[in-house]
Amino acid sequence: MKRKIYSRLLDWKEKDQGSCALLLDGARRVGKSYIAEQFGRNEYKSYILIDFARLPQEVRAMFAQDLNDFDLFFSKLAAYYRKPLYRRDSLIIFDEVQRFPAARQLIKYLVADGRYDYLETGSLLSLRTNVENIVIPSEEEHVEMFPMDFEEFLWAMGDETTVPLLQKCFEKLQPLGQALHQKVMNDFRQYLLVGGMPQAVETYVRTKSFEETDRIKKRILMLYREDVAKFAKGYEAKVLSIFDEIPSQLAKTEKKYKLADVEKNARFRTYENAFIWLTEAMIANICYNTTEPTVGLAMSSEHMTRKCYMADTGLLVTHSFMDDQFIDNELYREILLDRLHVNEGMLLENIVAQELRAHGHRLFFYSRSDANCRSNSMEIDFLIRRERKICPVEVKSGSYRKHSSLDKFKSRFAGKTGQPYILYTKDILMKEGVVHLPVYMTMFL
Repeated sequence: MKRKIYSRLLDWKEKDQGSCALLLDGARRVGKSYIAEQFGRNEYKSYILIDFARLPQEVRAMFAQDLNDFDLFFSKLAAYYRKPLYRRDSLIIFDEVQRFPAARQLIKYLVADGRYDYLETGSLLSLRTNVENIVIPSEEEHVEMFPMDFEEFLWAMGDETTVPLLQKCFEKLQPLGQALHQKVMNDFRQYLLVGGMPQAVETYVRTKSFEETDRIKKRILMLYREDVAKFAKGYEAKVLSIFDEIPSQLAKTEKKYKLADVEKNARFRTYENAFIWLTEAMIANICYNTTEPTVGLAMSSEHMTRKCYMADTGLLVTHSFMDDQFIDNELYREILLDRLHVNEGMLLENIVAQELRAHGHRLFFYSRSDANCRSNSMEIDFLIRRERKICPVEVKSGSYRKHSSLDKFKSRFAGKTGQPYILYTKDILMKEGVVHLPVYMTMFL
């Protein structure tokens, strides 16, 4: 499994030279431990992986008793794991470091000692219970790790040539042609169904079975539910209510999250911790309404109006029919039969949100409702920053006929915004000043 974040790890190793630790933050099963161990194996003379989810009592005792003498601490560590440690050529991995916050606090002193490099991995790292009574080290660089994007999925499928060609077509706004576009859309449909969780992708590449892949995704979803029960103490019911409602909320024409569907008279302030938990766990991508489309989108975001996407679209497909057998999952059948218009709004918006997050964007949308004059009402699916401008992005089906909200937005904020985009299921097209891109080109925005 080739992952783009590997080059980020190489960059850290070369430039920082042990002056700070790197912290990989991501959802469970997103591939953090795998990539950390692969990096240690390939780039260092030796490495030690300390799994704090299964911390042996002997190692726990080392952290409790031997930290006043690093010579003794490292000697014991090397002896226990039967791995020699080499000054400036060994990596020590703190895996699932949120399970042992004291080790994370220790990073400050380990980095100052300077003998080895340190790579931390974890989930739910910012939850109060995981940072309580510790000082977060400033000698720690925080990097988020997301599910595999479409290009990484193609790599796993043995295709390393398509995306460079797509990049050239995007830069020139040159259509691919019907044959190539259909081929890429066929691959993209598979990506929609499989998603980007490495275990699911590996299973699909090995078996070419959506049913086997669906079984893997169900296990991941069950793991997430177990994590809620363990780590969302006091508000686990609210977290699960929001989580279970995501597919039905996204299936609606208007995808803004309505808490009234979860609980009558519910208020966002009483559910805020639940949304924060899903965001911190990187299970969900929250998209906030912004009231003013300026370069500082976060400064004008209105947190009482939001959309809630699944962090992985393949998991969304399985989550939508969690209690049913694979054969009863309509999404698989309709997408494989090239009938993407069935529930395509739910899936296409979710995959766009997923790709935007994977490529560094925070998620914002624009919504304006005017009960007195409906012609003033509009909703733009996403707002992104490109070249110091705010660009409106609409997600449409291939058979859409008009983009009235986009036209209103361009008129209302003329001079303030950049190039408008429509992401849809057809080939590249420039029409009426709007760039139409096939949805698989979201990665280039």
